[in-house]
Amino acid sequence: MNNSFIKIFLVCIICVLVLWCMPFNKKTSDEVVFWTLQMNDFAPYMNKIIKDFETQNPEIKIKWIDVPFSEGEKRTLASVLSDTPPDLINLNPDFSALLAQRGALYEIDEIFTEQYNKSVINSLRYNGKLYSLPWYATSAVTIYNKDLLKKSGMEIPKTYDDVLKIAPTVKAKTGAFVMLPNITENDTMLKILNKYGVTVQNINSEKSQEVFEIFKTLYVNDLIPKESVTQTHREALEKYMAEKTVFFQAGANFLNMIKENAPSTYKNTDVAPQITGDLGQNDFSLMNFVIPVKAKHKDEALKFALFLTNCENQLELAKLTNVLAVNNEALQSDFYTNYNNSDLISKARVISAKQLNRVEPPLKVERNQKEINTLVNTAVQQILLNKSSVKNILDETAEKYRGL
Repeated sequence: MNNSFIKIFLVCIICVLVLWCMPFNKKTSDEVVFWTLQMNDFAPYMNKIIKDFETQNPEIKIKWIDVPFSEGEKRTLASVLSDTPPDLINLNPDFSALLAQRGALYEIDEIFTEQYNKSVINSLRYNGKLYSLPWYATSAVTIYNKDLLKKSGMEIPKTYDDVLKIAPTVKAKTGAFVMLPNITENDTMLKILNKYGVTVQNINSEKSQEVFEIFKTLYVNDLIPKESVTQTHREALEKYMAEKTVFFQAGANFLNMIKENAPSTYKNTDVAPQITGDLGQNDFSLMNFVIPVKAKHKDEALKFALFLTNCENQLELAKLTNVLAVNNEALQSDFYTNYNNSDLISKARVISAKQLNRVEPPLKVERNQKEINTLVNTAVQQILLNKSSVKNILDETAEKYRGL
């Protein structure tokens, strides 16, 4: 074999090796398009997380787009029905369930849920399948005025039955209402009913009638404000800050609002677990991530969602926003298990986190959930305003529900 042949042979080998390596050397990065809802105020946090992820995964690039909350559902629906949806979207479970009903979401394997609170994961299942992963949660606590409660001589109510029992004495001895229950706002009444084992399917059951009678009695006897028929959480907060109510059901983040806007009320404020019902479970709210079935980078989107919700990143977000982590390891940290007696917000946080361990059975999202909420809220108004007997109104509501 002469030298020229050897040279030609070696050149050919080198060329083959170069060609074989080229796809790896010139591989373009996968760009994951990621949508959030109203997270622009936390841009430094989001940008840091994205940078950390891209450093650890140089083959993946994240394109973050923050969508105004008011436009979230409309823009998401349009995008997931197109051929080029975002790869990962931040939504609420109600709208996520609607998209799952339409077959627009990618099913997520259970093996990816080990890092999360199991009760939270169970609440996200739709028809036994999982189409979303949790990001963060909130769970209301009972915020109350210590001075007014002491003046009334009553105990903190554990259930809504207890609220009815103490309300007359609270009003007589303090002049304040026991609370302003915003029971016609969104799915508030359905969440209360769920605590007594009542769903929209058995809305006209005896137990359901008993729960509605609690609020009718409170309303008719002027033991809750007349505005309870129409007003929202915002008005309930204002009533509490003005010391016109003793109890206020809200997330720990509302304590900052009270502290800033009504410092004298805040000095008299303490917190306790949220008011429950027969089942003793708590309600909570959640924000989650979904991957559209038409997404181009499903695996990469899932990897990024798991990174966003690891222990370290969950705790960092929680410390910035006062939301609840959904990561098990994060929930077991000192941040969620210990509090300083002089720090009311940390006390509320620990109570809220503990409540996530008892949220089952959660209120399940149904088809036509918005229409269901409207049906139930209309029934509340009719019952409180004495339009007819509780039984008749609930029978009519059940009939309308079957017609949806």
